Amino acid sequence: MDVIIEKKKGLRRKHILYILGGFALLLLCGWLILGNHASTLRVDASQLTLSDVKQSEFKDYMRVNGQVQPIQVVQISPEEGGIVLEKVAEEGSIVHQGDVIVRLNNSGLDLQILNAEAELAEKQNMLRNTQVTMQQDKLNNETEKASLDMDTQRKWRTYQQNEHLYNEKVISREEYLQSKEDYELAKKKHTLISQRLQQDSIYRTVQMDQMEDNLSNMRRNAELVRNRKGKLEVRSAINGELGLLDVELGQNITAGQKIGQINDLSDFKIEAQIDESYIDRIHNGLDATFERNNEKYALRVRKVYPEVREGKFRTDFVFSGKRPDNIRSGQTYYINLELGQPEQAVIIPRGPFFQTSCGNWIFVLNKSGNKAYRRNILIGRQNPQYYEVLEGLEPGERVITSGYEAFKDIEVLIIK
Repeated sequence: MDVIIEKKKGLRRKHILYILGGFALLLLCGWLILGNHASTLRVDASQLTLSDVKQSEFKDYMRVNGQVQPIQVVQISPEEGGIVLEKVAEEGSIVHQGDVIVRLNNSGLDLQILNAEAELAEKQNMLRNTQVTMQQDKLNNETEKASLDMDTQRKWRTYQQNEHLYNEKVISREEYLQSKEDYELAKKKHTLISQRLQQDSIYRTVQMDQMEDNLSNMRRNAELVRNRKGKLEVRSAINGELGLLDVELGQNITAGQKIGQINDLSDFKIEAQIDESYIDRIHNGLDATFERNNEKYALRVRKVYPEVREGKFRTDFVFSGKRPDNIRSGQTYYINLELGQPEQAVIIPRGPFFQTSCGNWIFVLNKSGNKAYRRNILIGRQNPQYYEVLEGLEPGERVITSGYEAFKDIEVLIIK
């Protein structure tokens, strides 16, 4: 006979494990939902730079390094090539307009001058011979015309006499007609010689004018060739300082080759290289200043060069007022270039934090100052001292502006 075994009442061990596991799962879910899991880091306050967010006047300017240059640099390039015969002036010397700097020698040019003068003399002789020949032809034609005039006059008289005699039936008709034909032939010859003389006169005039023009051109050509001889003396085009002279005695210099430069020291300009990101904001007429020996000097943008090289473009400044004493080419000045008028804005001091956050976020302290929270911001303009904050910060708040490299992935800083 089978015995009925009764089930034991109460919780078994496996039931307790299930209950504890469920309770632990509930705690984990609550912690995930209600807990603050932002990554935190403890930092020493002495290692941080704390700055105030302020509502103040923002001056829209930038600082650039400028180098003093002469107001004008004139290149020295000989118009004629040749061998360097003499260096009259040395680098660094003061020269005046028209002063000889270098003398050249060009034997080929001497030969060209001789050939041009010989060709001119030959052309002049040819013109004189042509003039003599034409004059003789003119005299011969006039002599021939005079003879024809006389012959025509005589044959006219003979014709008139024979006509009278023929009418009186003294001479034959044949004799009369022959005198008439002789007269008409002489008259035609006279007309033809007159036309020929007229045409010859026009031709001679045109030919002489052409030869005179050719001769005049040859004279000018010879004069230009002779003037080229004078250009073997390379002269200064302006008053200034001979800043560079790159020639040696005996060196062969070609026409147009740059051999030096003259610096115009009547005034100076300042040349600066500016980052290409500002190219749309820089234009002629902008004001700028710099300080030297505790004195401020005013500048003005004179020219903005459009070409960008290695991420920078060139800008020239000129003085708007007085110049510093003992100004020299090559000196470096730190220029404050004004880009716009001052305006009220929310600003924070510049700091290394920008290199890490690119101005997109910053750590903001709580009121007690023991914690700093990462917050997104929007940076606008900047100058050498401040950033303009367009969004994310309010005046009176405090921020960390020191470098963020050690905690760039941290959300909350606990400040000790």
